Amino acid sequence: MAAGHRIETYREFWPYYLREHAKSQTRAFHLIGTAVATISMLALFVSGNPWFLAVALVAGYGPAWGAHFFVERNRPATFRHPLWSLMSDYRMAWAWACGQLDSELDKAGIAHR
Repeated sequence: MAAGHRIETYREFWPYYLREHAKSQTRAFHLIGTAVATISMLALFVSGNPWFLAVALVAGYGPAWGAHFFVERNRPATFRHPLWSLMSDYRMAWAWACGQLDSELDKAGIAHR
């Protein structure tokens, strides 16, 4: 994506999101955070205990943002595209779980092996 290019559609955003998560460690931190946040939200729904919301927020954002700042050395896409980033966290997790993440990384031009 050219510097200064404004992302207008989710179709443009997805490959950008993957390129912002080019390192496997960044993706791993995201997958762990997404899993813990999802479990916490389910626990909130089942128990009604509001502490699970705090756990979900910290678990979802903490590892992901840490990975961006210290592993990937870039700025989280959440700051500019919060909804698309959340959708993409789940899309990436689903692609990984289904064994399709390598194909998605290939399409985005990311060397991952």
